Amino acid sequence: MKPVPIANAETAAFWAGCNEGRLLLQRCGSCDARQFYPRLLCTRCGSRELEWQAASGAATIRTFTIIRRAVSEAFESDVPYVVALVALAEGPTLMSNIVDCDPEALFIGQPVTLTFEQRGDQAIPQFTPD
Repeated sequence: MKPVPIANAETAAFWAGCNEGRLLLQRCGSCDARQFYPRLLCTRCGSRELEWQAASGAATIRTFTIIRRAVSEAFESDVPYVVALVALAEGPTLMSNIVDCDPEALFIGQPVTLTFEQRGDQAIPQFTPD
C-alpha cells in the first residue's frame, strides 16, 4: 500500500482541499506572496496573516527524474515513474509525480495540469502533461 500523508495543524486545510479536488496555497494578507508548503508565517515578510487560496492547477516542469527501481514494494507497479519539481502558475514550486505519460517524452519547461490520485481516504496532487 502506498503511503498516505498524515495531516497536522498546519496541513489539515491543504489535505482537505485535495479531497475536494482543489490544490490550496497559502496567500499572505500583508505582502500578497503565495507559498507552499504550509507554514505558520509568511516566508517573504514574516506575517501571520495567511489565508488559503485555490491554485489554478497550471504548472510547468522545472526538473524531473525517472525512477526505474521502486523505492518500496508499494511503488513497484508504477515503475518507471516520474518525480518532478513543478512551478505553479501562482509562483510556488512543489514536488509531485507526473502521471499518465511516456516518461521519455517529458522535458523541462513542459506545461502540466493538476490531477489527483486517490490513496484510501486521501487525494494526492499529481500532474499530467498538457
